[in-house]
Amino acid sequence: MTIRLIATDLDGTLLRSDLSVSERTRRALNRARAAGIHTVPVTARQPHGVKMIAEQAGFNEYALCGNGAHGVHLGTGERLFEAHVTQAAQRALAEALSAQLPDVLFVSVRDGGTTFVAQQGYAEIAHFEDHKRDPSTMGSAELAEVLALPSLKFIVRHATLTPRELLAQVQALNLSGFAATHSGAPFLEILAEGVSKAWGLARLCDRLGIDASEVLAFGDALNDAEMLSWAGRGVAMANAEEEALAAADEVTLSNDQDGLAAVLERLLA
Repeated sequence: MTIRLIATDLDGTLLRSDLSVSERTRRALNRARAAGIHTVPVTARQPHGVKMIAEQAGFNEYALCGNGAHGVHLGTGERLFEAHVTQAAQRALAEALSAQLPDVLFVSVRDGGTTFVAQQGYAEIAHFEDHKRDPSTMGSAELAEVLALPSLKFIVRHATLTPRELLAQVQALNLSGFAATHSGAPFLEILAEGVSKAWGLARLCDRLGIDASEVLAFGDALNDAEMLSWAGRGVAMANAEEEALAAADEVTLSNDQDGLAAVLERLLA
C-alpha cells in the first residue's frame, strides 16, 4: 500500500493530553514529509486553533478545519473551500431544540473561523480549552444575531447535558438540512448537510490527485469515524471512542504513548 497523504486529528490523537507535540511525533512527521508524503491536520478546530500547534508539528501546508467544513493553506492563507450551515437549517434547529430544552445555548462560527457570535450566557459556561479562545472575547448576543448569518460551524451547548445527550435530543427532532457530530469537546457541532471530515478530505484529495486508497488517517472521536472508514487505512488510538474504534482498520497506542508516531515509524522503516 502506497501512502501519499497522512490525515490526522489533533486533540486526543496527535497531541498528548497536555496539548503538546512530542519530539518523537515531530520526528516521525518530519520523516514522512521528507519522503514526499503530505501531512494534513483534520480537526474540529478553526484555523487559529491549528496555528497554535502548527509550528510544533511542522504543519505549513494544507489543513482541514471545522470538522472538514473548510480547507485552508496554512502557509499562504488561501481558503480552498467552505461549506456553511444555512440560516433556515440553524433557525429550525434552534427553535425546535429550545422548545424542548429552554436553557440550550448556541454559537455561530463565521468568516473562515475568525468570527465567533455567542448567545448570551455562553461565555459564562465556557473555558479557553473549549474553543482555544478567551471566553471574555466571545461577546453576548441575542439569539436573533446568532442566527442572522450562515455558519461554518453552529455550536449547541447545555450547562448540564453532555454532547451525546444533546445529540440524542437533536436526532429525536427528525430535522434535515444539517449534519451533527461531536469531537470530545463539551458541545455538539452542527455542520452543513453532508459535511464531515471525510467530505473535506475527499475534496482535498481530489485537488491533489490522491486516491482514498493512498490515505492513512488517524483519529479518536465520533467526528473521526467517517474519515477513518473512508481512508485506505484508518487507525484509531487506544483511547478512542467506540465509533472510531469500529470504523478503523487497526488500533495503535494512545495519544499519550505516541501512537501515531509508532505507526509512522513502522511505515517508514
